[in-house]
Amino acid sequence: MAKFRYRMQNILNIKEKLEMQAKNEFAAANMELLEEQERLSVMLQENAALQEEGRKLRQKESLSIRDIADNSLSVSLMKEKMKRQALAIHRAEQKVEEKRKAMTDLMQERKTQEVLRDKAFEVFQQEEKAEEGKQIDQLTSYTLSLIHISEPTRHA
Repeated sequence: MAKFRYRMQNILNIKEKLEMQAKNEFAAANMELLEEQERLSVMLQENAALQEEGRKLRQKESLSIRDIADNSLSVSLMKEKMKRQALAIHRAEQKVEEKRKAMTDLMQERKTQEVLRDKAFEVFQQEEKAEEGKQIDQLTSYTLSLIHISEPTRHA
């Protein structure tokens, strides 16, 4: 019996490698997004702490205008940093979506190659069965012809 060899196996191997690379890129983009979201979370906590500090400064008996102004400036700067961070998160989300789409496309291409390989294997199996059937028929014919040759002829 012959061994099945898919003639486009090298293409399938390349598709598998590209898919793995795309999966790794997608995972890296996802990690980057999570890091950006974590940075925003830390900023939100810092902002809450700054606002709480500002409330405490305003509730003291002896008001320090300088401290209140510094706190107000810090809150404003933090809000600006949070806006920039929100933009960074948006860019990271877009990158994740782009990597997800690329990964999905490569997965689809790999699956297409696998379907083609499976169909080629089915054709190979059918050809092998047909060839095996021919060989069995030839052996049967040969055996029957040997039996007919070796039988003595009887005359009545």
